[in-house]
Amino acid sequence: MTHREAVAAAKVARFRDWDYWGAPVPGFGDPRARVLVVGLAPAAHGANRTGRMFTGDESGRWLYRALCDAGFANQPTSEHRRDGLRLTDAYVTAVARCAPPANRPTPEEVVACRPFLVAELSLLRRLRVVVVLGQVAHAGFLGAYRAAGGVVPRPVPRFGHGARFELAHDLLLLCSYHPSQQNTFTGRLTRPMLDRVLRTARDALRRSR
Repeated sequence: MTHREAVAAAKVARFRDWDYWGAPVPGFGDPRARVLVVGLAPAAHGANRTGRMFTGDESGRWLYRALCDAGFANQPTSEHRRDGLRLTDAYVTAVARCAPPANRPTPEEVVACRPFLVAELSLLRRLRVVVVLGQVAHAGFLGAYRAAGGVVPRPVPRFGHGARFELAHDLLLLCSYHPSQQNTFTGRLTRPMLDRVLRTARDALRRSR
């Protein structure tokens, strides 16, 4: 039994009445999105439970509130798949699609899941901005971008919160720390820091019109 299925079977006390998703989690959002947000992996009792990326956990509460404030979401909360959340001009995905042990996928798992992200990149034909959440997502996205035929600059862009890189004449890469509890509880990532990254994405779209 895989980790995601074991977690779904065991559950936790506060979600004992939930029917866990317990399967690979697809991306979510507007198919005509110009902004792509790339995270790490489904959380064991978040997306692995609800079946939607960044849904039902503290990281999702941070992310969707920031997306709402920047005008990409119709509401600031994301609790389950039928809660009415809609994204406009944004799409949310991850470099790994199954909840990993300790919420950290191995490099092998990221590579195994790469075809899903490559497929999303081929379908999201209007992309202008990519926001990566954390160093693993940064590296995983660049690998998928290269596999999809994109040219990664030399030297390879180095991750750092607030960093920005031009991957092509019409594609901007923005970096943010992941809104994990490890980062938000310690103050490594604050709400204003995340807001600034998403406002930068919004402003870049306005300038590209």
